[in-house]
Amino acid sequence: MTKGDILPAWLKILTGRKPLLSVEITRECPLRCPGCYAYEPSHLGESTTLRELTDFRGDDLVDGLLDLVRRHRPLHLSLVGGEPLVRWRELDVALPQLDRMGIEVQLVTSAVTRIPRHWAALRCLHVVVSVDGLQEDHDRRRAPATYERVLRHIDGHHLIVHCTVTRQMLARPGYLAEFCGFWSARPEVRKIWVSLFTPQAGTDPEERLTPEDRRRVVRGIAAMRRNCPKLYAPDMVLAGYLEPPRSPEECIFAQTTACLSADLKTPVEPCQIGGRPLCAECGCMASAGLAAIGRAKLGGVLTIARVFELSRRFGESLQRRRARQP
Repeated sequence: MTKGDILPAWLKILTGRKPLLSVEITRECPLRCPGCYAYEPSHLGESTTLRELTDFRGDDLVDGLLDLVRRHRPLHLSLVGGEPLVRWRELDVALPQLDRMGIEVQLVTSAVTRIPRHWAALRCLHVVVSVDGLQEDHDRRRAPATYERVLRHIDGHHLIVHCTVTRQMLARPGYLAEFCGFWSARPEVRKIWVSLFTPQAGTDPEERLTPEDRRRVVRGIAAMRRNCPKLYAPDMVLAGYLEPPRSPEECIFAQTTACLSADLKTPVEPCQIGGRPLCAECGCMASAGLAAIGRAKLGGVLTIARVFELSRRFGESLQRRRARQP
């Protein structure tokens, strides 16, 4: 969600609807990436896990996804997983229909299999390829979605590369600059996104950044922008990394996004990460950017975040009243 989406998002919230929708369209993934939040035991709470859900395929998935979009009428739809390209045949049917509906779609993939070339003609589609650092590290963490396969499978597209910074990357000086230099030179890459690793509460994984690590990463990213025009790192996002929302209740992204898992009904809470994300160390780029926007004041009085909160409460109250009507 960008600044231009603030007004339409606010109007949706006033009617009790969340303007953003995120769907884990499959429980399947051929990768076993360290630190992947989707397959953590607590991702969907205590009652079930992603791999235990009954997911959809074929026409059932296409119809179920389109029905969700018609009911939620989101401004933006994120398709995650699992690995969405496991269901590329279903997406091949659904994406053109979403394009005709005018829905902006963000597809997050490892590019473990080829992205159909004709998808490049879809105006609605924004493909985001997750790359875990430089080739040696990425190939170890993401096999079989190796650099060699990623480069082959993105041919013919114009997409976004996304990297989540972990503490291991910081041991090597100039790591992120080398990463950005490599991917900036690729003609298929139109933009590079950088997030920070977000740990789960009660855990201490080796990917976890210290407070000084975060400050060092933010300084490094800010300096790289001069030499890497494809690196998308506006000041508001960097500010959000240094001061993330303290809880899901304070996170505009969490409060404005409806997240559903692979059975198209189980909620992913409290946000897209699921489980018990440590909000004080959140590195989600969307959360960081919206947090910074939320601190701006309207008319010098109320922050945008406060206006969203009050609007959300009003919309939820309106929905409850409608539900009680005969």
